[in-house]
Amino acid sequence: MTKLAIVGATGLVGRKMLETVDRKNIPFDELVLFSSPRSAGTKVEFQGKTYSVQELTDEAASEHFDYVLMSAGGGTSEHFSPIFEEAGAIVIDNSSQWRMHDDIDLVVPEVNEPKFTRGIIANPNCSTIQSVVPLKPLEDTFGLKRVAYTTYQAVSGSGVAGREDLLNGEKGEAPKAYPHPIYNNVLPHIDVFLENGYTKEEQKMIDETRKILNLPELKVTATCVRVPVQDSHSVEMDVTLDKPATVKEIQDLFEKDDRVVLVDNPENNEYPLAINSTGKDEVFVGRIRKDDSLDNTFHIWVTSDNLLKGAALNTVQILEQVLSLKGVS
Repeated sequence: MTKLAIVGATGLVGRKMLETVDRKNIPFDELVLFSSPRSAGTKVEFQGKTYSVQELTDEAASEHFDYVLMSAGGGTSEHFSPIFEEAGAIVIDNSSQWRMHDDIDLVVPEVNEPKFTRGIIANPNCSTIQSVVPLKPLEDTFGLKRVAYTTYQAVSGSGVAGREDLLNGEKGEAPKAYPHPIYNNVLPHIDVFLENGYTKEEQKMIDETRKILNLPELKVTATCVRVPVQDSHSVEMDVTLDKPATVKEIQDLFEKDDRVVLVDNPENNEYPLAINSTGKDEVFVGRIRKDDSLDNTFHIWVTSDNLLKGAALNTVQILEQVLSLKGVS
């Protein structure tokens, strides 16, 4: 009898998790939905049943669950994930709390799989996820020397508050989620600034890319930018390969790889767009061109729905992977 819990079930990502569990036909016998005290008691319709969302407490987390999908803040995960784990659950956590712990698996199913050192599995940063998916076939075929990211991240990455800042900014209202208006503006600032001048979001992409690809010495840098787009992140990757390659060879590689969708016909204005990625599971790649300023280096444009592949979908795909590895159908 499989008992599944979703923590943060009333949030943007939590609701997407529920939709994805339904769409992916994830098997379970019992489902429990948890939230903060503020949202406890909310009624949620799911698969023909009405669920009352429960407040997450130590006592509730101490009950036995087989699998827990955690979509709450880092502090909540830090406290409750080990309690779920101790009670026998496999916790798949969407926060940044556990990603860089040596004993915690950081997983993108198209790239790697968990080793189950602990009962907690970390879901990576949204922009990292959509980036390492195309980087993996490049690494397998040509090897990687260096990756330079520039991200263009949608406001839904900040949850409901980010969306509200964008919508209310058009009305002239002051921002609440961001330090400056996001409407009609671009913010080169996501998360807090670190002593090295990078933001925490940028450092996440650097560290997580190395860990997921198991390339601890890979040269990686990043600039992360918030843009006035509601959903779907875009990432510009400048990638230096180890073995010689051509644009055509990279296009052919992506064309044949079912982990990505190639959209690369600039003569007809066809390239990945955030608006076309929204609501889609896939990672889209295109605008592939040679960087003439560096040897064997190529620009690649990547888009993906940050609430799906960047969060809820990847979490559920990890659950599918875990079920498969454990022989559960």
